[in-house]
Amino acid sequence: MWLKAFDLLFEKLSKNYDLTRIKAIGGAAQQALVWWKAPVPPLQKLDPRLPIHAQITSQSFSLQNPPIAQDTSAHTHALALEAALGGPDHMAARVGTCAHPSLVAAQLLRVREAWPDIWSRTGRVQMASSFLASLMTGQLVGMGEAEAASTGLWAHAGTQPGVQSHWDEGVMEIVGGSREEGHRIWSWLGDVDISGGRRRIGNISKYLVERYGFDPEAIVTPFTSDYLSTYLSLCPSPSDAVLSFGPMDVMMAPASNYLPTRLFNIFPHPAQDANEKKRYVIMLTSRNADVPRALVRDMYTKSWSAFDRLVAIVPPGGSIGLDDKLFSFWLLQGDTYPFAHVKGIYRFETGVKVNEFRDLRANPRCLLESQILSFRVRWSRTIPAGVFGSASGRARNTNSTPSPIAGAQQKRATGVNNSNNMGLPFDPYDYAPLPARIIATGAAANFPSIANLAGDVFNAPVLMPTTQIDAAQVIPHRNAPAPGFPSRASIGGAYIARWVWGKEKGTPAGTGRGGFEEEVRRLLSKRWAATGGAPLRTNINAPGTTSKAPSATGSGASTPYGHGSRSALGSTILVEEEEEEVEEMERSGGTGGYGLGFSETEVTRIRTMTSSTSGTAMSGSTLGEAPSTAFTTPDLGNITSPNPASQSADAAPTSTPSALQPVTAMPTSDAELQLGLAKVAEPDVDAFMSYAALVPEYCRLEGLLVKGIV
Repeated sequence: MWLKAFDLLFEKLSKNYDLTRIKAIGGAAQQALVWWKAPVPPLQKLDPRLPIHAQITSQSFSLQNPPIAQDTSAHTHALALEAALGGPDHMAARVGTCAHPSLVAAQLLRVREAWPDIWSRTGRVQMASSFLASLMTGQLVGMGEAEAASTGLWAHAGTQPGVQSHWDEGVMEIVGGSREEGHRIWSWLGDVDISGGRRRIGNISKYLVERYGFDPEAIVTPFTSDYLSTYLSLCPSPSDAVLSFGPMDVMMAPASNYLPTRLFNIFPHPAQDANEKKRYVIMLTSRNADVPRALVRDMYTKSWSAFDRLVAIVPPGGSIGLDDKLFSFWLLQGDTYPFAHVKGIYRFETGVKVNEFRDLRANPRCLLESQILSFRVRWSRTIPAGVFGSASGRARNTNSTPSPIAGAQQKRATGVNNSNNMGLPFDPYDYAPLPARIIATGAAANFPSIANLAGDVFNAPVLMPTTQIDAAQVIPHRNAPAPGFPSRASIGGAYIARWVWGKEKGTPAGTGRGGFEEEVRRLLSKRWAATGGAPLRTNINAPGTTSKAPSATGSGASTPYGHGSRSALGSTILVEEEEEEVEEMERSGGTGGYGLGFSETEVTRIRTMTSSTSGTAMSGSTLGEAPSTAFTTPDLGNITSPNPASQSADAAPTSTPSALQPVTAMPTSDAELQLGLAKVAEPDVDAFMSYAALVPEYCRLEGLLVKGIV
């Protein structure tokens, strides 16, 4: 399938573009393995008269359906490997990461134990990014150090004098089952490029030159993983954090020191000069991301627009009370630390585990709060590790609102451990160590309520790429960009290609002045000045757009700024009706109910149930009824509307679901617009303080789950 897609891509490119103009090619792929059968077919001898998939058939691979990044089948093997290495802390100190379901070392171990015949037939194992780079160059290409560090088999030297990064033979021996098989794994994976990524890995292959007309002098630059390439496309500053929503939510940030712990994964920066000081990228991940969000939508709302509105109207913590906040943890599959051993759906009211919330409308907001609070808590736990170095202050101003527990800290004696911030190793009310900006990507970031929530939890402005803002006006609820719009991972690969090409050609932007991010910013600043401040183009002939301007007419980035003091909703946008909503309408005969006994037009009139209103009959209340199960929507069709006077059978209007209204651009500084970023949400210190008050209870409940007490 990948080879057919490769052929199809270049067939389309050759018919629509002059490929001789391409001087450098970069790229990215998701984290997955390609298992070549021995002997590996010679890529340099491909016949240009035939497509690649006709010459390299499925019989060339020993494992024809390899697991991708979202696969969790090797989770038990990852935990077993972690235990064999002495636990998560010892494993992280040794190979820079602890157990997680998509660990490459665990996938190798699973294949050896489950399919010994596949293991014996294998002649080479490549990361998907290296596989694509090999097709581009016509020769087998090794992986970069950033991807090697994600395998669980690579020992990075860090700042140890006289020590070079290398494959860990001891770990390979455990995975292979013997020293000989461990050496075999080494030969499969090949050598690793530890130069930093600023060099060509080869020229375009003769096959692609003759079949599609590429310039034979075009260079191919290192490919990397999609998450790291997305990170590179955003050029974050040292005080930023990138929050990428998707099948797996990921939070990434620049780091200056290699100090691995089980709290995070840490990788060498994939684009840096060999002679510059080593830089790193830390990554916090959550595998329970899009799937729980889609499940909650199906169980409680039936449309993304109603999901977004519910999140917007329900108060923080799911309740207006101070002592009856609601918490939920949707751990549907094995995750990384601290939830490596926890699975299930857990809800808590007033600190007590319940099967279902009394007010079902709180579920969407509580899910999102749990997902984003998890990143906020793990970030704060990361600070003491020292991985950020001098950037640990995150360039934030001193808190204008004093912490409620600051006075208690000041009264403690000097020399006494002052880490008892309500039982936490950090002050939840102090936002100085948090990111100064959140750069968000992924379909979930298109939801105004989610963008606002991220800004509130971190007390930071939320920015999004203008390419995504414009694409969201066409298809607001898909992770893949709309036709005509680029993906962020592809832009990151293009930036690397330009960066390497500039160095080789001796252009002003390639003379080594600063790192990768600095040079990309310089290029974009030069383009901004040359075009008189024109925004970056966001699409190529996207559907529904006829404008030749840099951004499409009616888009979220090029039209006048949206309305609202926090996050903006576009007033004139192009939308596609959601397939799920159409199907639901057909099943329900055109009615607009959303599984909770209320229509979307009634959402804004519904009060949120609190402890003071628990005895009041309201739509969605389950008082006096049997609780629902975790996976079944309660039957609430007979419950009356909160406005009985409007329920006349003759006069009841038929409500139809409206499409999700995505975020649009707010007033943004020129420095951010130059990079193709636009602000979509502002911070709110009062909202931040309300979420800070939830952090201690969140951490307490998290501890109960991790320890298996509930």
